[in-house]
Amino acid sequence: MAVSGADERPVGIDELLERVREGYERIGPEEAYAAARSGEAVLVDIRYAALRERDGLIPGALVVERNELEWRLDPQGSHRLPEATGHDLRVVVICNEGYASSLAAASLHTLGLSRATDLIGGFQAWRAAGLPVTP
Repeated sequence: MAVSGADERPVGIDELLERVREGYERIGPEEAYAAARSGEAVLVDIRYAALRERDGLIPGALVVERNELEWRLDPQGSHRLPEATGHDLRVVVICNEGYASSLAAASLHTLGLSRATDLIGGFQAWRAAGLPVTP
């Protein structure tokens, strides 16, 4: 999705987030948990190491640093993970609070992963919902 062209005014981050989020439907913690448990979706944790160490991990989630996300999930890429099986893969990107994950999901859409989404409220919403977390 082209967010700003040569003839458009610059946008701030709040407007950018609003624009990219219009391109897909975000999901909440319970829906993400159910989708992962049923095998319908792959959860991908993009939080940096210090946050994972401080707050814990979501069991079964793939940990992929944000700066490696596109390389690891591109089904055509030479550095893809085994889980990156095709463009129809449903990926739920999880950051700490649900902001960086929106930009990451939009980037995955650009790569053709049309079912990519992100977790509303991020890891903090997952934990607040009482869903499983391991230290």
